[in-house]
Amino acid sequence: MHTLVENHRQTRSLERPVGAWTGQVLALLRRLWAAEPVLAGTGLFLAGLLLASAFGVLVDPRQITGAPAWLKPAKFAASTAIYSLTLAWIFTYLPGWTRTRRVVARVTALTFLIELAIIDWQAWRGTTSHFNIGTQLDTALFAVMGIAIVIQTLASVAVAVALWRQRFADQALGWALRLGLVITIAGASTGGLMTRPTDQQLAEAGATGRLAVVGAHTVGGPDGGPGLPVTGWSRQHGDLRVPHFLGLHAMQLLPIVPLVALRRRGDAARVRLTLAAAAGYVVVFAALLIQALRGSPLVSLG
Repeated sequence: MHTLVENHRQTRSLERPVGAWTGQVLALLRRLWAAEPVLAGTGLFLAGLLLASAFGVLVDPRQITGAPAWLKPAKFAASTAIYSLTLAWIFTYLPGWTRTRRVVARVTALTFLIELAIIDWQAWRGTTSHFNIGTQLDTALFAVMGIAIVIQTLASVAVAVALWRQRFADQALGWALRLGLVITIAGASTGGLMTRPTDQQLAEAGATGRLAVVGAHTVGGPDGGPGLPVTGWSRQHGDLRVPHFLGLHAMQLLPIVPLVALRRRGDAARVRLTLAAAAGYVVVFAALLIQALRGSPLVSLG
């Protein structure tokens, strides 16, 4: 009897943290929805696309450039869902910027939905979405994706301006949000480096008079070679997706410093350490970018 009572108490003690965590998540989602329902709804929709793409990875045996056909849609759905929800959270700290929030939210939602629609459609067709100019349709789709992301990046600049003009009661968090978004914009801009034709592609175009692929994320070798698990980052050559990924997610990672790692320190110390963390982040981002451009892999597994 004593054992049954003790087991019941242990079960109840486990249920309380789970219930509390669920309640916190729901409260956060309600807060995001109140701040910007378009972005919050888009983030949840993209999370649903992530689940659908993950299912596709399991049931669709096709490979595109050496990776499961639905792996890229899954990765992009995850990244854009996280970005959308993070931006909605940032908007909770910009209460006076109603017009900026409304315009940026709608631009971001539209560009992400266009990008994911094209990536998913190309995966369904069994071909690549990025760098693909093999047909007029592929060229048009790739161009639309490029234009959409440029527009979205410019929209994020408007949010960065608002953050730099906004006063924060928590100065350390304010600096983390400002610098995190600036680094994210820099990380997004590295995508332009991937659209340049490689020497091999230029040589092929000169020999055949035709160019089916323009640009690559791998430096020093063709896309689609041996890669790291899940990410697919090249383990034989440089890969521009590495600094691109780190840069893009600064807006999520830097705020962790004042909100979690430094929450019990004094205000002045939190500001100094947050600025130091941002400086360190920039150094690592720059080092990874230089490493990729030199053609060196992040990790070489043989």
